[in-house]
Amino acid sequence: MRTRSPAPCAGVMSRESECDLSQEESMEVDCNHCVFEDSSELGDLDAVDAKDMRLEAQAVVNDVLFAVREMHVAHSLQNAVDVAHINVETREGNRYCLELTEAGLRVVGYAFDQVDESMMTQYHETVYSLLDSLSPAYREAFGNALLQRLERLNQNGR
Repeated sequence: MRTRSPAPCAGVMSRESECDLSQEESMEVDCNHCVFEDSSELGDLDAVDAKDMRLEAQAVVNDVLFAVREMHVAHSLQNAVDVAHINVETREGNRYCLELTEAGLRVVGYAFDQVDESMMTQYHETVYSLLDSLSPAYREAFGNALLQRLERLNQNGR
């Protein structure tokens, strides 16, 4: 016998929930009134709180695109809720394929859309740390952007 139990879904939709929202709407709504047909549909509580790495990857790209030559989410590689890949070309012209997981970011290939499973590279907590270790030109561009922002703040404060 299936029971109906209310459960917070905070933007995570079950296929049998009574919340009839589009994917975009469900991401913006705290859906505390959702009802699941079976409480087992909630599965692991960590899954409810897990970040979607595909969305995180796009946010990473948007954050640092100004300081690299090229950067985009790798669409030809398998991206999922728990892992995404990002292609980046530094200002020096070096290309990398990055893996983004809950553990952080790391280099997994030395060309776009290339994953070398045998690579054991260090994880970085942030894209800033990773790019800082790979690209002196990134470091310089980031520093220049920071100085410009501080100068604008100083001018607006007068």
